[in-house]
Amino acid sequence: MKIVKIVLPLFLLLFAFQDVSAQVYRFKADSFSIIEKNEKGNWGSWTDFNNTPVVITLDGKKDRIVINSKEIQLYSILAYGEKIVEKDQETIPMKCADNEGGLCTILIVTKKNEENRKQFYINYEDVKIVYNVYVSE
Repeated sequence: MKIVKIVLPLFLLLFAFQDVSAQVYRFKADSFSIIEKNEKGNWGSWTDFNNTPVVITLDGKKDRIVINSKEIQLYSILAYGEKIVEKDQETIPMKCADNEGGLCTILIVTKKNEENRKQFYINYEDVKIVYNVYVSE
Protein backbone atom coordinates (compact mmCIF):
# COMPACT_ATOMS: atom_id res chain seq x y z
CA MET A 1 0.00 0.00 0.00
CA LYS A 2 2.94 2.34 0.69
CA ILE A 3 4.17 1.89 -2.87
CA VAL A 4 0.77 2.91 -4.29
CA LYS A 5 0.78 6.07 -2.16
CA ILE A 6 4.19 7.01 -3.55
CA VAL A 7 3.89 5.84 -7.16
CA LEU A 8 0.40 7.18 -7.92
CA PRO A 9 1.24 10.84 -7.15
CA LEU A 10 4.44 10.52 -9.19
CA PHE A 11 2.50 9.27 -12.23
CA LEU A 12 -0.06 12.04 -11.87
CA LEU A 13 2.71 14.61 -11.61
CA LEU A 14 4.45 13.18 -14.67
CA PHE A 15 1.30 13.37 -16.80
CA ALA A 16 0.53 16.89 -15.58
CA PHE A 17 3.94 18.14 -16.73
CA GLN A 18 3.59 16.39 -20.09
CA ASP A 19 0.36 18.23 -20.86
CA VAL A 20 1.88 21.60 -19.98
CA SER A 21 4.99 21.16 -22.14
CA ALA A 22 3.09 19.65 -25.07
CA GLN A 23 0.95 22.69 -25.81
CA VAL A 24 1.22 24.97 -28.82
CA TYR A 25 1.08 28.74 -28.23
CA ARG A 26 0.78 31.37 -30.94
CA PHE A 27 1.74 34.99 -30.46
CA LYS A 28 1.31 37.91 -32.83
CA ALA A 29 4.05 40.50 -32.79
CA ASP A 30 3.41 44.03 -33.95
CA SER A 31 6.89 45.52 -33.47
CA PHE A 32 10.50 44.69 -32.62
CA SER A 33 13.69 46.38 -31.45
CA ILE A 34 17.37 45.36 -31.44
CA ILE A 35 20.36 46.15 -29.23
CA GLU A 36 23.98 45.17 -29.96
CA LYS A 37 27.27 45.21 -28.12
CA ASN A 38 29.86 47.66 -29.43
CA GLU A 39 33.57 47.00 -30.03
CA LYS A 40 34.32 47.57 -26.32
CA GLY A 41 31.78 44.94 -25.30
CA ASN A 42 29.25 47.45 -23.93
CA TRP A 43 25.59 47.38 -24.85
CA GLY A 44 24.51 50.17 -27.17
CA SER A 45 20.98 51.59 -27.23
CA TRP A 46 17.80 49.86 -28.26
CA THR A 47 16.68 50.80 -31.77
CA ASP A 48 13.30 52.45 -32.23
CA PHE A 49 10.56 49.85 -32.48
CA ASN A 50 9.94 48.81 -36.08
CA ASN A 51 6.41 47.83 -37.04
CA THR A 52 6.33 44.25 -38.22
CA PRO A 53 3.40 41.86 -38.22
CA VAL A 54 4.81 38.37 -37.52
CA VAL A 55 3.46 35.22 -35.91
CA ILE A 56 5.57 33.46 -33.28
CA THR A 57 4.75 29.82 -32.52
CA LEU A 58 6.00 28.02 -29.42
CA ASP A 59 5.47 24.31 -30.05
CA GLY A 60 5.93 22.28 -26.88
CA LYS A 61 5.28 19.03 -28.76
CA LYS A 62 8.26 19.58 -31.06
CA ASP A 63 10.32 21.66 -28.57
CA ARG A 64 10.75 24.50 -31.00
CA ILE A 65 9.94 28.14 -31.61
CA VAL A 66 9.22 29.48 -35.09
CA ILE A 67 9.19 33.19 -35.93
CA ASN A 68 7.49 33.75 -39.26
CA SER A 69 9.35 36.91 -40.26
CA LYS A 70 10.64 37.71 -43.79
CA GLU A 71 13.44 35.27 -43.04
CA ILE A 72 11.95 32.43 -40.99
CA GLN A 73 13.72 31.97 -37.66
CA LEU A 74 13.70 28.48 -36.14
CA TYR A 75 14.88 27.74 -32.60
CA SER A 76 15.17 24.33 -30.92
CA ILE A 77 14.30 24.44 -27.24
CA LEU A 78 17.08 22.69 -25.33
CA ALA A 79 15.78 23.35 -21.81
CA TYR A 80 12.74 24.96 -20.20
CA GLY A 81 13.54 27.15 -17.21
CA GLU A 82 11.47 27.73 -14.10
CA LYS A 83 9.02 30.63 -14.23
CA ILE A 84 10.41 33.67 -12.41
CA VAL A 85 7.75 35.72 -10.62
CA GLU A 86 8.69 39.22 -9.49
CA LYS A 87 6.65 42.19 -8.31
CA ASP A 88 6.38 43.89 -11.72
CA GLN A 89 6.90 41.00 -14.15
CA GLU A 90 6.86 37.27 -14.79
CA THR A 91 9.53 35.64 -16.96
CA ILE A 92 9.63 32.22 -18.58
CA PRO A 93 13.20 31.41 -19.76
CA MET A 94 14.20 28.81 -22.35
CA LYS A 95 17.68 27.79 -23.49
CA CYS A 96 17.63 27.46 -27.27
CA ALA A 97 19.74 26.88 -30.37
CA ASP A 98 19.07 28.49 -33.75
CA ASN A 99 19.37 26.80 -37.17
CA GLU A 100 23.10 27.51 -37.31
CA GLY A 101 23.76 26.08 -33.84
CA GLY A 102 24.04 29.49 -32.16
CA LEU A 103 23.01 29.34 -28.51
CA CYS A 104 20.60 31.86 -27.06
CA THR A 105 18.14 32.39 -24.25
CA ILE A 106 14.55 33.16 -25.16
CA LEU A 107 12.40 34.89 -22.55
CA ILE A 108 8.66 35.40 -22.51
CA VAL A 109 8.10 38.38 -20.24
CA THR A 110 4.75 39.56 -18.90
CA LYS A 111 4.85 43.13 -17.56
CA LYS A 112 2.29 43.19 -14.73
CA ASN A 113 2.47 46.95 -14.26
CA GLU A 114 1.73 47.53 -17.98
CA GLU A 115 -1.65 45.75 -18.19
CA ASN A 116 0.10 42.35 -18.59
CA ARG A 117 1.83 43.41 -21.81
CA LYS A 118 3.95 40.58 -23.20
CA GLN A 119 7.40 40.74 -24.75
CA PHE A 120 9.42 38.02 -26.40
CA TYR A 121 13.22 38.39 -25.98
CA ILE A 122 15.86 36.53 -27.98
CA ASN A 123 19.18 37.04 -26.18
CA TYR A 124 22.51 36.15 -27.74
CA GLU A 125 25.90 37.01 -26.27
CA ASP A 126 26.29 40.08 -28.51
CA VAL A 127 22.78 40.97 -29.67
CA LYS A 128 19.26 41.03 -28.23
CA ILE A 129 15.96 41.24 -30.07
CA VAL A 130 12.64 42.04 -28.41
CA TYR A 131 9.19 41.61 -29.94
CA ASN A 132 6.05 43.23 -28.51
CA VAL A 133 3.50 40.41 -28.64
CA TYR A 134 0.03 39.37 -27.63
CA VAL A 135 -1.44 35.88 -27.45
CA SER A 136 -3.21 34.83 -30.65
CA GLU A 137 -6.36 32.75 -30.56
